[in-house]
Amino acid sequence: MRSLDEAVDWFSSLDQGEQDSVLREIVLFSIQVHVTAGDGREGLARSGVKATMTPAILIVREPILEQMGKIASLPPNEYLKAFRVLLSTFAVADTRRRETDCRGSCSHAWHNLS
Repeated sequence: MRSLDEAVDWFSSLDQGEQDSVLREIVLFSIQVHVTAGDGREGLARSGVKATMTPAILIVREPILEQMGKIASLPPNEYLKAFRVLLSTFAVADTRRRETDCRGSCSHAWHNLS
């Protein structure tokens, strides 16, 4: 596991095309962990992104998967904020899943991202 700051440093080192791919992959993993709007609200609180920024406004709206898709489709000048919001939300949802449905032995690929 890496800190959000370490993840942001890594993400920032990628070129624009790679960043776009990463954002879309986070959305796909979020679908797999059954992300909720509650996860979005908690993820936003952990992300460090101001509540008035576009990704922040979208992540707290329903339906959550549609909003995540919109976040991943934002223009490149929004990628860093989008990454912080999407990754933080995924982390909340993944933690919830690990503590409930996946307690014990589980082999879901999204639990072992590096």
